[in-house]
Amino acid sequence: MCDLLHISSSAYYKWASGRKSTREQENEEIAQLVEQIYRDSPDKGYRRINDDLRHNHNIHVSDKRVLRICRKKDIKSTIKYANKGCTRNAKEPQFVAENLLDRDFHASKPNEKWLTDVTEFKWYEGAEVHKIYLSAILDLYDRRIAAYILGERNDNALVFQTFDKAVEANPDAHPLFHSDRGFQYTNRTFHAKLEAAGMTQSMSRVAHCIDNGPMEGFWGILKRERYYGRRFSSKEALMDMIRTYIDYYNNGRVQRNLGILTPMEKHRQFLIAA
Repeated sequence: MCDLLHISSSAYYKWASGRKSTREQENEEIAQLVEQIYRDSPDKGYRRINDDLRHNHNIHVSDKRVLRICRKKDIKSTIKYANKGCTRNAKEPQFVAENLLDRDFHASKPNEKWLTDVTEFKWYEGAEVHKIYLSAILDLYDRRIAAYILGERNDNALVFQTFDKAVEANPDAHPLFHSDRGFQYTNRTFHAKLEAAGMTQSMSRVAHCIDNGPMEGFWGILKRERYYGRRFSSKEALMDMIRTYIDYYNNGRVQRNLGILTPMEKHRQFLIAA
């Protein structure tokens, strides 16, 4: 029989007995966790699911193994959307800084390099479209959001308040402060605030969003995972979503480039070792 089927006798008897191998049993246990992770966060693909297995369940398997399980269970991350945002330059800038960051997105400690930007979100009241704006500051060492402010106007006050909040939370910080050339950042008053805080200003080149890549990347992550594909019918629901997500991003969302740690875990790890 085995010769006719071109299989080994051990394989035949294993099939006949109905016994599962240790690896098959492990795959079934992993598959249950994979399905649980996906139910909680359907935006996660196999790599992020594997990061959660390592971080939250101490299960260390290859990406390919998790991918095979995901394919068997027909698990796919939600559709990814292209990030279309890039802040327009100020028409009449009062101050322009050189691109001192020069795409060097590595930092050796917290508060060494900060990135900032503003992005918009829409909510709907019938056929009427409303907007809110999110201004945030991202630390390049641990990728945490060091401060953020939500507002209904994209104005100087929004950016100034974000900066003040970051300084209040990190009074000894004197980072290289990088932004695009939006009108708030080329304002003389904002430059004076930076100088008073002992910070050095850096700005992206004209029409080079990649010069502020990690900040643009954060906008993309937030919007793909919680905003795109949804229609918000109240300002409060939209703002609650953003606040909840930033808390999750800082404290619950592990990142592979941080060593399978959350931004705040990476931050605390440095403080403990210092």
